[in-house]
Amino acid sequence: MMESTGGPYLNTAAVTSPVGIARLLQMTFGCATFSLVAHQGGFSAAYGTFCMFVWTFCFAVTVFVVTCEFTHLHSCLSISWGNFTAAFAMLATLMSVTAAVIYPLYFVQLECYPIGCEVRDFRIAASVFAGLLFFAYAAEVFLTRAKPGQVTSYMATVSGLLKIVQAFVACIIFGALVNDSQYGKYVATQWCVAVYSFCFVVTVVVVAFSVTGKTALPWFPFERSVVIYTVGAVLLYVSAAVIWPVFCFDSKYGSPRRPSLCAKGKCPWDSQLVVAIFTYVNLLLYVVDLAYSQRIRFISHL
Repeated sequence: MMESTGGPYLNTAAVTSPVGIARLLQMTFGCATFSLVAHQGGFSAAYGTFCMFVWTFCFAVTVFVVTCEFTHLHSCLSISWGNFTAAFAMLATLMSVTAAVIYPLYFVQLECYPIGCEVRDFRIAASVFAGLLFFAYAAEVFLTRAKPGQVTSYMATVSGLLKIVQAFVACIIFGALVNDSQYGKYVATQWCVAVYSFCFVVTVVVVAFSVTGKTALPWFPFERSVVIYTVGAVLLYVSAAVIWPVFCFDSKYGSPRRPSLCAKGKCPWDSQLVVAIFTYVNLLLYVVDLAYSQRIRFISHL
């Protein structure tokens, strides 16, 4: 005689719910994108490699998420599943939109010469699917985000999602810094790099603690510590937002205008401008994060 085990082995809602459908579309669009590129579209250099990494990485993790939810295997993992899926969806949204912009910018052209019409068509098709992939991940973020009055995982809240965006913007800053930005020229600009590095590391630690479900430790006031850190990050970014432009664009220390003989793609002034722009972007993100952090409470086990 067979006895009930308390529920079905398979969770059909993992593929039939709105979020499940969005994830199926993510797998479809992701597979189509990197297949078109690998088959005929082609890619090269660091930009193309980055795009291929984004599409394959996001596809693999999405397959893992759907498989775990469909088979209930996520209940065997010692992580906060709700925080993990919310964090990944936001990260995948940012990565996929970046790849959706970079690939057509560097690889798509309207003329057939010199790559041939077939290769051009494959690249255009890959670009279309890359755009659809971004919308699929954005749809999941929209569907799983915290609603007013709803008890949900921290990473699904505005403050939690902003942590992913802050870390992503910091990666853009680091990319510009290593691209001959001459940040080591002054102690003041080195201070700015220390600010970016410190805030990035602590933000990643906050995300890691949330995903691993370690936010309810009795000996560590995690919620209060995150708010205090956010206040500190705002103050640190304010200092960087003042110091970096002065030492890069003031005529006494740098150049207020782009040098005419500066090579495209290898100009320190361009990298310094990118760092300045995204410094202000991250400052705004931390200010918004601080405002929203006053209105939420952490739920570590969802």
